Amino acid sequence: MRVIVCGAGRVGYGIATRLAREKFNVTIIDQDKELVRGVTERLDVRGVVGNGSYPDTLVEAGAKEADMLIAVTYSDEVNIVACQIAHTLFDVPTKIARIRSQSYLDPKYADMFSRTNIPIDVIISPEEEVAEAVLQRLSTPGAFEIKPFADGRIWALGVRLSPECPILNTPLRQVAELFPDLRITIVGVKRKKKIFRPHADDQLQEGDDIYFVADRTKVDRALQILGQSAAQARRVIIIGGGNIGYHVARSLEKLGSMKIRLIESDAERAAVVAEKLERTVVLNGNGLDAEILREAGAEDAETVVSLTNSDQVNVLSALVAKREGTRRAMVLINEPDYGPLAQSVGVDRYIDPRATTVSTILQHVRRGRIKGVFSLLDGQAELIDAIALETSSLVGEPLRTVALPSGVVIGAIMRDDEVILPNAETIINAGDRVVLLALRDHVKDVEQMFRVSLEYF
Repeated sequence: MRVIVCGAGRVGYGIATRLAREKFNVTIIDQDKELVRGVTERLDVRGVVGNGSYPDTLVEAGAKEADMLIAVTYSDEVNIVACQIAHTLFDVPTKIARIRSQSYLDPKYADMFSRTNIPIDVIISPEEEVAEAVLQRLSTPGAFEIKPFADGRIWALGVRLSPECPILNTPLRQVAELFPDLRITIVGVKRKKKIFRPHADDQLQEGDDIYFVADRTKVDRALQILGQSAAQARRVIIIGGGNIGYHVARSLEKLGSMKIRLIESDAERAAVVAEKLERTVVLNGNGLDAEILREAGAEDAETVVSLTNSDQVNVLSALVAKREGTRRAMVLINEPDYGPLAQSVGVDRYIDPRATTVSTILQHVRRGRIKGVFSLLDGQAELIDAIALETSSLVGEPLRTVALPSGVVIGAIMRDDEVILPNAETIINAGDRVVLLALRDHVKDVEQMFRVSLEYF
């Protein structure tokens, strides 16, 4: 597949890294020649210096032969025009654009982005995606990772095992017998920075990060058994009133049961946000200022969420809030290396917006009937939601007889309105939604299992 990536910033670089690793033919465009040079020196990709919305630049990048254009520059307008030019002049089949401005995303203009108007096939809104990730973690504070699949019926979660976890040092084959209420499938275990597929004789250890799949209705009980049950926050402090902070506050207001305080350093922006929000108390001040945090009620707050544009401010303001008495801290981290560092100094949860954006794009890069993708640990593994077709090798046989790749484990199946946790005798039917984990080297195997073959037609 030939892919053009417009924008060599964090997101563009992350996308190019993943695609180049999988041997895609990638060309990256940016007006900053130093950024382009840096990407081409590190990755097996071709670089073009120029504006991605200019026809001659796209010609140089190979748009006439491209299968996909991904526009993730910092300019919405450049991204939009790049997709329009790619469609009108070069008939590029798939166009993906990052759009940040809420004016473009207003539902009343929903028809604007269509094949007959502005032909963008997939719109990515990092602010909305990050806001949704924040809300998911606030609703289920016991998990550090949450990803809904199968129309929200199946959840995949990441949990760190504490010393009190009752399933430690027990072969996984015995866990179901000892805890019949623990209705989960453990699909991956991260230990010492590496993720592996667990087997029946493996035992979990203190400090392991486990990834499991479950029926949404069974998640709370599972977290309780695993020793990670935590009450949803009722008092929340948000630091940063940008698009993400505003979206989070507005969504929390809809829940109706929280006391929300938002701190914004820019007086003009604080006034705008205060006017738009109904039940959120907006304070103009510095999130690093202990006095402002005390005024916001840090002593009584369960969670502080730091969402400014600065990783350093996010981490430090969260730590100051915890020092003032806030129980938990969640921060936005743009630089991937800062995430683990932030946790080592006391931050409870962090969100990497690049990871959410890359996952969304991978969903449209993957071949086969793939409905959802979520990348784990910088691409070490992927959680995948796919539809089984009649021609799939998974269909019609008990799983014990299916030649499942060694790096793939099926977590759950949704059939009609029922969520099934599979065992050796489970038979997958055509049309089932299958949620699974695939290690990096086996993602192509999953694409093959769910591909649309000629026999399907």
